[in-house]
Amino acid sequence: MSRRYFGTDGIRGRVGQEPMTPEFVLRLGWALGRVLARTQSNPKVVIGKDTRLSGYMLESALESGLSAAGADVRLLGPMPTPAVAYLTQTFRAQAGVVISASHNPFQDNGVKIFGGNGRKLPDAVEHAIEEQLDEALSCVDPGRFGKAKRVDDAQGRYIEFCKSTFRADSLRALRLVVDCANGAAYQVAPPVFRELGAEVVALGVEPDGSNINRGCGSTHPAALQQVVIDHAADVGIALDGDADRCIMVDANGRLVDGDDLLYIIARARQRRDRLAGPVVGTLMTNLGIEKSLRGAGIEFERANVGDRYVLERLEACGGQLGGEGSGHIICLDRTSTGDGIVASLQVLAEMVSTGNSLRALLEGVVKYPQELINVRVNGRRPAELMKNAAVLAARTEVEAELGDAGRVLLRASGTEPVLRVMVEGRDSAQIQAVARRLADVVEAAA
Repeated sequence: MSRRYFGTDGIRGRVGQEPMTPEFVLRLGWALGRVLARTQSNPKVVIGKDTRLSGYMLESALESGLSAAGADVRLLGPMPTPAVAYLTQTFRAQAGVVISASHNPFQDNGVKIFGGNGRKLPDAVEHAIEEQLDEALSCVDPGRFGKAKRVDDAQGRYIEFCKSTFRADSLRALRLVVDCANGAAYQVAPPVFRELGAEVVALGVEPDGSNINRGCGSTHPAALQQVVIDHAADVGIALDGDADRCIMVDANGRLVDGDDLLYIIARARQRRDRLAGPVVGTLMTNLGIEKSLRGAGIEFERANVGDRYVLERLEACGGQLGGEGSGHIICLDRTSTGDGIVASLQVLAEMVSTGNSLRALLEGVVKYPQELINVRVNGRRPAELMKNAAVLAARTEVEAELGDAGRVLLRASGTEPVLRVMVEGRDSAQIQAVARRLADVVEAAA
């Protein structure tokens, strides 16, 4: 069955447009409640949100739909996406819902749903919800309406959980700059690091409903880089709007992305003999990271782009660690989903345990230059264009030219008519030239 609304990261859209209208979100809550009620009377659902102004409106609509279907609601207020996943399990709820568009601008919003195990819903449940959306809206008997209650200690519970994932001595020796992107973690991230002993300079902790991700956070780290240098900090940590991603900055203001963090955490687990299964990256993971991991004796596998696919691959191969260059890192030995705060704590724990700086933990890692060109293919399906004879021939030619010193990736965008042409190799000038050559062939074929 094809998906109408659910993508790889829930349902997203521009507020006021399908599917992000209050009417649709009310119906979505009702459909979710109806599906959950098939196996559990008076199901319980927890709801969290980020700091977008539209979150209040959509939260009320979602709550109304769930109540009309007989589901009880626990309102968490502004909370990171991974916090909702954790608290869904803690409260033994049947589902957890996050109202957030993650790293997108404030005009967007979305809905992400977790099952009772704190993981993304199975496809079958998402399909059942989409089918229920076609049914006529109705209410349960008034005596069976769901009840809503605010959870006053949600932040404290999650802060304590995050601290419990830090398996080292305190952070007393470190000065950190923490950028919360004016998003969901603004009230929880700084206390986590402070209560572990770090000196914390907090950025992006003044949300006004419209400044989430604006010039701050993991998608705009320039301000963080400068503040790290100005305050002579040891590390900078940048979260995104819903705090399921993080990137870091070393003491010299240099970026340390998700690929780097994945390598550091993998080596830390290996050093403690606690690395189970292969490490899972994506088709976009830098080839230099793959070669460095394999050179250290760590098995590495690639999944399709998207945390959903990384998690599926980890579960299939018995792994516990996976992630993406964007900073979405999954540590299944600590939590059930990607968590920016938890991932950063794993890196900080290795710094404390080894006495090494963030940059020193990456010593010997040589990342390959990447050239990415987005080719618009209006009028043609990107997936079909990848099979075009001229495109295939050009790709084969480039791959032969690169040999084992590089790779080529053609990937269709899932949201727009774009074919992404990525070439990676040791020689920057070479990959720029061959990427442009391959992109020209794609444009001609389109």
